[in-house]
Amino acid sequence: MTTHSPAATDNRRLESLDLLRGLDLFMLVGLQPVIVSACHVAGISHPLAGQLDHAVWEGFTAWDLVMPLFLFMTGAAIPFAMSRYLKPGASKADAWRRIGRRVAVLWLLGMIVQGNLLGLDPGRFYFYTNTLQAIAAGYLIAAATMLTVPRRYHAAVAAGLLALMAIPMSLHGDFSPQGNLPYLIEEAVMGSDRGDSSYTWIWSSLGFGVTVMLGMLAGEILKAADTPRPRKALRLATVGAALLLAGWLWSFETPIVKRIWTGSMVLWSGGWCCLLMGAFYYIIDCRGTRLRAGWLKIYGMNSITAYMLGETINFRSIVHSLTFGLQPHIGPWYDTLLTAGNFAVLFLILAWMHRDRLYLRI
Repeated sequence: MTTHSPAATDNRRLESLDLLRGLDLFMLVGLQPVIVSACHVAGISHPLAGQLDHAVWEGFTAWDLVMPLFLFMTGAAIPFAMSRYLKPGASKADAWRRIGRRVAVLWLLGMIVQGNLLGLDPGRFYFYTNTLQAIAAGYLIAAATMLTVPRRYHAAVAAGLLALMAIPMSLHGDFSPQGNLPYLIEEAVMGSDRGDSSYTWIWSSLGFGVTVMLGMLAGEILKAADTPRPRKALRLATVGAALLLAGWLWSFETPIVKRIWTGSMVLWSGGWCCLLMGAFYYIIDCRGTRLRAGWLKIYGMNSITAYMLGETINFRSIVHSLTFGLQPHIGPWYDTLLTAGNFAVLFLILAWMHRDRLYLRI
């Protein structure tokens, strides 16, 4: 086994981060739609199948972790990106321009995903209703903190933002679907231009920022050149366990509700994100284990492309054109075939881009 100095190794691109991000996107645009379709056709309502759908309101499923993990990994990459933005000779003004450009592009892409721009329908112009826009808001908060606040205060800033978001919600005291504080703020500011009315975005932006900052704090742990790698993995596991405990205890006062991004949900999901990041880092970057999962980097290194293609382009029509003769023979399973084919076409596009090193960088 070849050894590397901490400084030389811990500043390179983390394979574990790419693979974990790839797993997240694979679940989002590939595996989950196929499994859900198959379970629907087979009439399966097993609790395991229920983990591939969002909690109706209170509670937390495996599928509810997809979006927080996306935000968390955005934050985990910030310390590594900032070291490039602020390399010798660069100014903070350059870093601010990069941040502003990234926020603007993510916001615009989020509007495209929601159909606001491609639909050409003013009646569907939802200004802030998409995961990419949540990432943009959280990234802006975390990156601004990285640029303006000394590192030793980052955890305190995250805790302060969490308190700023959660205390008014607790004082309001109503966590029902249409009586909670984020919902009332959303109605007052955005009215009917909200898309899915069960989700909130404006007040929840503070929570998005905390989730991205938890990822940023994890990235700072991973980037530290003076800490042995196994100790970094242990720190992430310890932090993850502490966040899970804190989120569980808090849930007795404030329920875990992903749709309005409650404080207990921030800690609970952040705990799982830390544990997953620590496990992937230990297995892949510490032990050097070569999993048969390198194909996940096809998603992980082109995550924005995977998300945009998966959410905006329906490749089922291509699959239908090639397989329509099978429909009479497989009956209701034809829909599952179309869903799996849609995923396969998307994978082939991403694989071609990965082979030719074509990546969408923002």
